[in-house]
Amino acid sequence: MVSEKVTIVNPSGLHLLNAVNLSNSVSRYKSSMSFTYENNGMQGTVNLKSILRIRQGDTIEICSSGEDEEEALRAAIAAIKSGLGETPE
Repeated sequence: MVSEKVTIVNPSGLHLLNAVNLSNSVSRYKSSMSFTYENNGMQGTVNLKSILRIRQGDTIEICSSGEDEEEALRAAIAAIKSGLGETPE
């Protein structure tokens, strides 16, 4: 398993539309992927295909496990850093 922390750069955080963009960016990989988060004292682990409201500036840790785990993790990190279809401020 590999993992890396990445900060959400989207002004509107992680919401339905860009969560779909994130999910689409990693759907071709065989590895299972999830992320952990902490937001206002709440913590959790979420499958990347789930929809969750994460705010700009929140840091999530993405975990990838499987035969193409490193490539899948790089794709997820790149998608988040690019703004998931939005322009980061």
